[in-house]
Amino acid sequence: MTVEATTTTAAGEAPAHRADAFQPASRVAGMSMSKTMAVSALADQLRRAGVDVIDLGAGEPDFPTPANIRLAAAEAIEAGYTKYTAAAGTPNLKQAISDRFAADFGVRYEHAEILAAAGAKQVIFNAMATLIEAEDEVLVPKPYWVTFPEAVTFAEGRTVWVETEDQDFRLTADAVERALTPRSKLLIINSPSNPSGLVVPPDEFEKIVALAVSHGLWVVSDECYCRFVYDPVRPFSATQLPDSLRSRVLVAGSLSKTYAMTGWRIGYALGPREWIKAMTCVQSHSTSNPTSVSQQAAIEALTGPQESVAEMLQAYSERRDWLIPALNDLPGITCTTPQGAFYAFPNVKGTGLSSEELTTRLLEEAHVAVTPGDAFGAPGYLRLSYATSLEKLQAGVERIRGVLTAL
Repeated sequence: MTVEATTTTAAGEAPAHRADAFQPASRVAGMSMSKTMAVSALADQLRRAGVDVIDLGAGEPDFPTPANIRLAAAEAIEAGYTKYTAAAGTPNLKQAISDRFAADFGVRYEHAEILAAAGAKQVIFNAMATLIEAEDEVLVPKPYWVTFPEAVTFAEGRTVWVETEDQDFRLTADAVERALTPRSKLLIINSPSNPSGLVVPPDEFEKIVALAVSHGLWVVSDECYCRFVYDPVRPFSATQLPDSLRSRVLVAGSLSKTYAMTGWRIGYALGPREWIKAMTCVQSHSTSNPTSVSQQAAIEALTGPQESVAEMLQAYSERRDWLIPALNDLPGITCTTPQGAFYAFPNVKGTGLSSEELTTRLLEEAHVAVTPGDAFGAPGYLRLSYATSLEKLQAGVERIRGVLTAL
């Protein structure tokens, strides 16, 4: 005899969990799509329709992946490096990451303290999934990279903003202290900042981490733009902190920006063994391992010639030096000089339009794609990427001027 499961309630209605339409889980329903990727998608759509779009919204180097890295990938394919690897990355890649940090910052990590992942974005999600319990508070300074609060939401934590606009978006220990509560568990620091390009000075960075550790917090240091800082600023990493502080810090890094490898999807984490172990467990059940071929390319990127990094930085510096004065010459706009990364973050409140209104008008009337500051928790600002040619920047600024002068 076959017994069929009951599918209706006493009133003949479907049970609450049997909704006709798909209902996303609450931890996903509270998330939103990345606005930075949405801007790029819209620009691509217009471009395919034949519109001449100048895209200043993408956070992606306009340089090709260096030839030696591409060649290493091709050789890896021919040599048969196309199988599964260890979930946290191959020993050779871990060694290359450790050696790079030893060369750049004088600090060496053991293999058990290193995780390779499918980009720094996966590192952030792994970190949240393994640390944050429901209702734990995560301190996120404004302006923030768009994924930080979404990852907190996914982990069922609660984002608490660290307000910095009243101090020109400069993160300080005092600002962090004002945001602390008994439920604070994690602090995220992003320096150089996406979107502002500002850098936390090493002494202030240490003060911030010391404050967090004294209150029992853990720290994630997002260092994806670490190598892209402008004179007189010098690269700094949380790995250089004293051991007493570093023991509660997870460094999230990426090859995407440094080596123009955005599509290769290789990031890494450096941190306490137990945290790395937990993140490896999560990753083993999600993506298994970073792409094997990309790992071989990453080894070459980290251990091979580094001239390409300096060449990109020089180009970004020249573009920045032209762009910031040009933006400050536009009606209703003021812009501080970024110290790192490759973004300008102008204040557009003087235009009389909201940042989202101005973003829409720039795209529709001037065919210039930018990202509204609202995406980063900073309405009234725009993020412009100068990871594009100087010629496109110049043309883009003139198109923006045309819209603003017609207001």
